[in-house]
Amino acid sequence: MLSVIRRLVGRRQEAAEPTSAYELIGGEPVVRAIADRFYLLMQEEPRYQPLRQQHPDDLQGSADKLFMFLSGWLGGPPLFEQAHGHPMLRARHLSFRVDKAQRDQWLDCMRRTLNDTVSHKEGRQTILKALIPLADHMRNVNED
Repeated sequence: MLSVIRRLVGRRQEAAEPTSAYELIGGEPVVRAIADRFYLLMQEEPRYQPLRQQHPDDLQGSADKLFMFLSGWLGGPPLFEQAHGHPMLRARHLSFRVDKAQRDQWLDCMRRTLNDTVSHKEGRQTILKALIPLADHMRNVNED
């Protein structure tokens, strides 16, 4: 992810320009909007119910963790690491069934979320492109 983002923001020459994807898309308010919108869509959209069922009744803690993770992953403050240590995403999700369908639901929900919250088109596309291999890495059910 960082190499893709470095290429994206590396095109900018002036010191006042963004130096990370976090800054490029608008920083904390936009990253918070991504986390909140993602879980709102998951809550409201029937097609995401299988994904929703794997989460606690109250989604606020999940939204907070996604916000903290995305903050550091996008080059902003490493909030998740400060609060919880290394993300170890796959290990933290091993107790949940993550198959192709779950991965695809998660990516679809995130794609819709990014479209709704990130106005910088190239930044939005770059983030989604970087999330695809991450989501695929989370799969823990062998379906081949």
